[in-house]
Amino acid sequence: MIRTRSLVSDGSRLRRLAPLALPTAWGAVAVAWKFGCPLARQPGLPMRIATSVVFLTVGAGLVFGLRRGLARELARARAVAAATQRVLLRPPPARLDGLALGAGQLSASRGASVGGDLYEAVATPYGVRIVIGDVRGHGLAALGAVVAVLGSFREAAHDEPELGGVLRRLERALERHLRERAREEHPARAGADPVHPAAEEFVTLLLVEIGSDGRLAVLNCGHPGPYRLGRTVERLPVGEPLPPLGVLPLPAALAPYTAARLLPGETLVLHTDGAEEARDHRGRFFALDAALATGMQGEAPGALVCRVHTALLQHTGGRLADDVALLVVRNDRVRVPAQPAEPGLRRPRPAPSSHC
Repeated sequence: MIRTRSLVSDGSRLRRLAPLALPTAWGAVAVAWKFGCPLARQPGLPMRIATSVVFLTVGAGLVFGLRRGLARELARARAVAAATQRVLLRPPPARLDGLALGAGQLSASRGASVGGDLYEAVATPYGVRIVIGDVRGHGLAALGAVVAVLGSFREAAHDEPELGGVLRRLERALERHLRERAREEHPARAGADPVHPAAEEFVTLLLVEIGSDGRLAVLNCGHPGPYRLGRTVERLPVGEPLPPLGVLPLPAALAPYTAARLLPGETLVLHTDGAEEARDHRGRFFALDAALATGMQGEAPGALVCRVHTALLQHTGGRLADDVALLVVRNDRVRVPAQPAEPGLRRPRPAPSSHC
């Protein structure tokens, strides 16, 4: 096994050096010609020009070979990073249990397609469950907490019958991540249980469950409320907010807010705070509600995400100060009216009671 790994490593190293083989050989011939050939040491101007051209060509070949090799390595690294990011923050399915979905993220870190924002939607026996969250900070440094929360949600959403149970699983997963990171940052305290910097690490998130009748159950941990698009654009009430995960322990009783519904044809827009806190060069905030109101009724979720992202980039001039995530859900379920009984058909009579 070790021998095989060594051969693979040697082969990979040779492939990386292959673009430099020809320029290097050419340079060796040029140096040998310069110092080994009497004709090349003649003081005449034409010979000096010829020698300069030879060495200039060799230098250009070396630079081109290096650039080509680095470009190939960069392309491979970008392909691996893009695949990893797609697995981490995978796009939701276009349709899920009668709902149309669309999602997307703009990262404030250059060259990254994911950052400190997270979202996921899954169909479960208890309804379609959705999470959207924002890890404190942005960019690649927040990926550890994103992995912990998303990994826990993808399991707990199917296992926990109550939405409060899902939230407690997310809290425990984040606490484990923070403890492990604290141990890595303070290895001298490996024998004790380190205290993670709770005041500096937290996650705001919104948990939503959409029932078969469109009834919503919402748990809000310090996250901006979603918008509901129907005949008008309105901020959806989500009840009293809970503390963000990682700041304070969750209360003993977790009662989701259940007074809202998503009727057929209506759209729910979940977002992170970067969408409403984005500013232009004059310091004006992005008007997310106005951007949502300019769309057509029944707009496809994916088209809505692209339109809002385009408006955000135009507003900020392409310079985002924070990550922005959007998850859009449109209720495409058909409301079937009650059908009248056909003429001539009688309803079955109730069975006679056994007592007077």
